[in-house]
Amino acid sequence: MKSNFFSTSSILRKFLVFNLIAFLVLGVFTSLYLNAIKPNLVKNRSKQHVLIINNTSDHINRLNIEFTKENATEFLLSTRFLFQNLDRVQLYDLSMNLLSDTDTLDLAQNIFTRNQNIQETPIDEIDEKINIEENQQESETSTFNTKNYVKRYFQKKNSNEELVISETINNNFYVITVNTVRDKEKNKGYIVVSEIANDILVAVEERKNFILRTVFSVAFVIFVFSVFLNKYILKPIRSLVLYTKAIKEKDEKIERHEKYLLRKDEVGQLSRSLNEMTENLYKRIDIAETFSSDLAHEIRNPLTSLKGASEVLENTLDNEKRKKLIKVISHDVERIERLITDYSQMLKDEAALSRAKMKKIDLSNVVSSVVEDFNSDLLNTNKNIKININNSNLNGTKLNVLGVESKLEQIVANLLDNAVSFSPSNSNISVICNIKKQNAQLIIEDEGPGFSEKNIDKVFNRFYSNRPEKFGEHSGLGLNIVKNIIELHGGSILASNQPGDKKGARIEVLIPIYK
Repeated sequence: MKSNFFSTSSILRKFLVFNLIAFLVLGVFTSLYLNAIKPNLVKNRSKQHVLIINNTSDHINRLNIEFTKENATEFLLSTRFLFQNLDRVQLYDLSMNLLSDTDTLDLAQNIFTRNQNIQETPIDEIDEKINIEENQQESETSTFNTKNYVKRYFQKKNSNEELVISETINNNFYVITVNTVRDKEKNKGYIVVSEIANDILVAVEERKNFILRTVFSVAFVIFVFSVFLNKYILKPIRSLVLYTKAIKEKDEKIERHEKYLLRKDEVGQLSRSLNEMTENLYKRIDIAETFSSDLAHEIRNPLTSLKGASEVLENTLDNEKRKKLIKVISHDVERIERLITDYSQMLKDEAALSRAKMKKIDLSNVVSSVVEDFNSDLLNTNKNIKININNSNLNGTKLNVLGVESKLEQIVANLLDNAVSFSPSNSNISVICNIKKQNAQLIIEDEGPGFSEKNIDKVFNRFYSNRPEKFGEHSGLGLNIVKNIIELHGGSILASNQPGDKKGARIEVLIPIYK
């Protein structure tokens, strides 16, 4: 079920689900972190208390202080500097009776002044002492009772460890540490250290607020990014998907998505590429339909001639007429065979070129190789035609282009084959290689009759009709195939008659130079 959801859901939904999962995981760790902050801060504060407790215990043992109320009070009074950063320090005896409390030391410090002389105590001074004791009791009850904490410490199984308590008392957060005062492994009493630690709550609250602000900021950024992702990326992609489905289903109501075509980002590039691909597809379909119609028409003519000649041949007894009819039939068969062969080869060439990987090729080397093969073949004919190469303008520069070597050879071969077909005996064909405006230029000139059409571009149409007498040798597809291959290489081809008084045709091919 889960796999099916992620395989069928949209990118936006996946994005939101993954972010939700990430938020949940982050929320769990954040909660654990926040829950651990306060105990850790309390623990660190208690470690400071333990250091003070140990120092106090060392002083008591070093001074050999007896755990009596008078001695404990005098000790706390004389060592107040140890507890400057604390709110309250209390000493209890082993019976859990309070011996001394720093909260009461400020009431009457003069009562702890030592005097060796025995003097009578006036009545008013006795009253003062009574008032001080009452004030001490009131102070004890007005703050909070720590005796219960000492009892809890006494009930612990492991009395070697301190007892740490954190509570909110009288609207203040207290950290309280209880431990024993030992003298050579012997307990002398208990010491309680209390400190107002509101700063811990403030630190926890600050961290909590910071994390919440960060979470809300991240959530807002993700929300904005999700809106942007949906509006500027996912929505156009969905539209393009619907566009491709409409093409597949042959829906007549197909939107062209002009608003996406104008974009200069990757979505715009994808839209333009898809639109060009669609236009090329329709163009290929139209070409295929047109070509199929033209091919049927071209085949129908020789078939009609073939049928008529065969019917006449059956009733003809004259040997001369029979030979002429057989020759017509032979030409028609050659014509049909050539049409089918060239058409099949053209389809194969287009498919092979679309799959082939183009690479850097020196066009002048390709031309030299093909010309050499043609000159070798022409030696065995009686036409005495010579093909000459002129690379003087290159001055040793390589004519590098990006293409498929076999297809470039086919271009040169088809053009030379066409030139040889129209060239008279004892003539020359010139092949010129040059560089023209960042293009590799290939010019082929013959000494034949040239082109008689006013619109010479017609020679590149399929089944061009101005052919030599032996029409069975040509299908009329040669120059059209050459043009298609050149255009697939990003180039162009131009046909013209030779300028001035020169007689013959001139074919110019331009293919972009690859650096």
